[in-house]
Amino acid sequence: MHKTLILIAYLLSDIISSMLGYVYFIQTSEEYMHVYDVNYFAYIYLAYIPGFWLILHYLRGYYNNTMRKSRLQEFGDTISVVFIGTILYYLLGPTNYSTHIYHSPLQFFITFIAIHFSFIYFPRLIITSIVIYNIRNRTIGFPTLIVGSDQMATKIYHQMIEQKKSLGNKLLGFVNMTEADDIVQSNPLPVLGTLKEINFLVNKYKIEEIIIALEPTEKNEIKQLLNTVASMNVVIKIMPDIYDVLMGSVKMHTPFGEPLIEISTQLMPTWQQIIKRLMDIIFSLLALLLLLPAFALIAIGIKLTSRGPIIYSHERIGQYGKPFTIFKFRSMYINSEAKGPALSSAGDTRITPFGKFLRKMRLDEMPQFWNVLRGEMSLVGPRPERQYYIEQIIEIAPHYNHLQKVKPGITSWGQVKFGYAENIDEMVERLKYDLVYLETMSLYTDIKILIYTIIIVLKGKGK
Repeated sequence: MHKTLILIAYLLSDIISSMLGYVYFIQTSEEYMHVYDVNYFAYIYLAYIPGFWLILHYLRGYYNNTMRKSRLQEFGDTISVVFIGTILYYLLGPTNYSTHIYHSPLQFFITFIAIHFSFIYFPRLIITSIVIYNIRNRTIGFPTLIVGSDQMATKIYHQMIEQKKSLGNKLLGFVNMTEADDIVQSNPLPVLGTLKEINFLVNKYKIEEIIIALEPTEKNEIKQLLNTVASMNVVIKIMPDIYDVLMGSVKMHTPFGEPLIEISTQLMPTWQQIIKRLMDIIFSLLALLLLLPAFALIAIGIKLTSRGPIIYSHERIGQYGKPFTIFKFRSMYINSEAKGPALSSAGDTRITPFGKFLRKMRLDEMPQFWNVLRGEMSLVGPRPERQYYIEQIIEIAPHYNHLQKVKPGITSWGQVKFGYAENIDEMVERLKYDLVYLETMSLYTDIKILIYTIIIVLKGKGK
């Protein structure tokens, strides 16, 4: 059972169920059937009902991770969305007929919620139960690596394969921390490589989960591993010690199997992530359209003050370590990096006179609205760096990899608080502000950073 087929099943179920639920709802009132004009308008709404519910479920994040659902969580997700949908329908829908039919808003709410919840939830319950059955019987699952090489790794392996009901992990092999020859050879799983090769292994085997099988006393090794896998789009789990259990860090997701701590990679609620992306698209479209005259003037200024192209582009590293091409208005003379990459600094002779103005006003970054539209960047996020500098930063601050959990941005908290970095040490110093952003990431924080950025641009205080 492929993940795409499961998603299609949920989508078709919600479309059909929402339409049937709505038709049943408007057919339940005998009085309603005698009001022709109301009947006509109500059926017109039938064309919009599936889209209405799909949007709400999408904003709730229901269609993410369709293979990792629990029936109890699904009950809560469905009832919460139906409740919100009922309020919106009452406010925005053909409420004139509801006042004809129902004696009170409470009666309308109870009827609408009961009917739509029943029609939507029970088909979902069937699909989810089928998926869970296939997972527990090892028909489907998540490609998984075990990182470790000692007794802890082999213990976890044997515990997982001996479980009567699978948790969904399709164990493909071990990854050793150093040399790939320390795993107990009696295990049928192969040693696929070392920690240095883990990026390659995750991509090659399409890994979805990594289980850290290290002793709690190996804190330095665990820290190194977490920094290495921080930028990967995978679920990370680790065996807890007794103190984690006593401190309440271990949460039971299923009565089967060993308790594992799942390291959360979701920095924002799903609905905020979706709104953040909508803000990116809308704001970028408006900026590209409204700033066309400014783009033309900047292009003329660049051409009149120096030879070379108007737009400068080069490769940067984005979310999950994926490279992309970033676009900027050229602010330096051509061939400024003929001797290799070099950060700009105060009094940098490579910057053109007009380029200094562009940088001070942050106008050189404006073509990156196109990167935002393409989904490679966001309005707000850590500034993207070149691989050349990332390698140097990681030698000093391995936790830099955590920044690659999110899309890079046109502006960032580090950019607002620190400005442009002139050397590796300053890049590391700026890193702490971007890590704070990850810890406090929200729509409110993004709006706050955007406001500060606009103030900096208007005052011409860009560093």
